[in-house]
Parts: sequence; C-alpha cells; structure tokens
Amino acid sequence: MSIKNRQARSGWGFLAPFLVLFVAFFILPILYAIYQSLFTVKRTGELGLGGQELSFSWFDNYTTALSDTAFVDSLWTVLIFALIQVPVMVLLALTLALLLESASARGVGFFRTAYFLPHGVPGVIASILWGFLYVPGISPLYNLFESVGLSVDFISPDTILLSIVNIVTWEFAGYNVLVLIAQLKAVNPNLFEAARVDGASPWRIIWHIKLPLARPAIVMATVFTIVGSLQLFAEPLVLRPVAASITYTYTPNLAAYNEAFFENNYQLAAAQAVVLAAVAMVLSFGFLRIFGRGDKQ
Repeated sequence: MSIKNRQARSGWGFLAPFLVLFVAFFILPILYAIYQSLFTVKRTGELGLGGQELSFSWFDNYTTALSDTAFVDSLWTVLIFALIQVPVMVLLALTLALLLESASARGVGFFRTAYFLPHGVPGVIASILWGFLYVPGISPLYNLFESVGLSVDFISPDTILLSIVNIVTWEFAGYNVLVLIAQLKAVNPNLFEAARVDGASPWRIIWHIKLPLARPAIVMATVFTIVGSLQLFAEPLVLRPVAASITYTYTPNLAAYNEAFFENNYQLAAAQAVVLAAVAMVLSFGFLRIFGRGDKQ
C-alpha cells in the first residue's frame, strides 16, 4: 500500500467517529421525518378505538400543512422575526467584537466573559427570567418606565415579537461576539500597524481591513442566526401562559409540537418540520449564494 493510500485511510479513520455521529443524529432523523411525512394514520372502529393503520399518502400531509392558514401564518411570523432578529444580532455582535478588538480597549477579558455568560443560560431559564421582567405587577421595568411617564406593555400582541427578539439577542449575541473575535484574532496585527503608519484612520481600518477579513465569520454568524430564528420554539412556549397572543401555532415548531404531542398526528408534524427545514435551507443557501462569493476570491 502506498504512503498516499495510507494517509487517506488514516484521514478517514480520524473522521469515522464524527461521520457515525453525524449520520446517526443528523442524517437519519431527517430521512425518518421525510419518511413519516409521506404517511397518514387511519383510525378504525367506533370513536377511532379500533386501532390505527398507516397508509402511504404521498404529499397529502404537505398539502394539509400548507393549506392550514394558522401554519402559514406561523411561517410568516418567523420570517418577520428573522427579518428583525438577524440584522440586530449580527450588527450588535460585530459592534461589540470591534470594540473589544480596538487598540484602546480595556478590561477585554472581563467583557468577553460578561458577553458570553448569557449564552450559558438555557433558553427556557432565560425565557422565565425575562418573563418575570415582562409581566405587569411584578416587573421592575414597568415601574421604571412609569416613573418617566411611559406606559409599555411588553407582552401585548404588538410588542411580544420584539420582546422575544430581546430575549434571543441576550442569549446568543455573546456567542457570535466570540466567533467574530476569533476571526479578527487570526488576522496578522502587523497589517493593522502598517495601516496606522500609512495614516489610515480607525474607521478606514475597520471598513477596509477588519470587515473584509472578518467576512467569513460574519457570513457564518448570519447563517446560524437565520436558521436559529426560523427554529424559534422555547421562548414563545415559555411566554405563552403570560402572553395571550401566543398560540400553539405561533411558530412552525410550536405547531409541529402541538400536532405531535397533543393531536398525536406525528405524520403531519413531520411534514410541518420538513417544510420549515426547506424554508431554512432555501434562505441559508440563498444568503450564501449572494454574500458568500467573496470568500472564494
């Protein structure tokens, strides 16, 4: 066996554990969800107590899902959420990363830790904490706003989506800050020093050097934020008892959760999940197609 073949086999050997886990926990669940979505359950006997039969129904579940106005509205909800969440998240994370990487930054280690700490809080716990801050009567924020003559309802139908945006931003901005800082740290500092010697202002260094070189991390953070926004689930689920405008079909994941665990219709839930995955894939690959070209140059 040649050295080249040995190296190739060694490489595949190192990759094997990852590939096994990737197939077992990522590929197979997707294939099983697609398989389940192609069947419908028929219940027999009086009141459906005679048992149930699985029958192949092609794309009937997809037709049912897409003809359900509540599910379609939930898709629009997460699309609007993503339209707000993505620029807020990426711009905030990028601003904080650039501030921490500026030449005059002080206490960088402290602020990195402070920014990342919220990411260590589980989404359910974070939603409970913010839920207490949103509920009238127990929230100190209401008293603060009322003291300056402002009346704000954080859980009204008009503001609840922005309140969820705030929770998600609080949870994940720190993670994206670290991703962007890691990319900026990989840049040779001599490049920045040479630009300063040539008389470049801090803004020119940011615009013409740091941002172009941080482009791969910005693209990655944006794609993760797009996918995460479409998968919105824990925050509205936890806030539902205190926000009347949040229903079990508020987001696609909530709708699928309701179909699977309350209606016992796993096949329709699988179809809804596949539709959501398809939307996420189209948006993510579309973004990469448009904005990821510069990474190849």
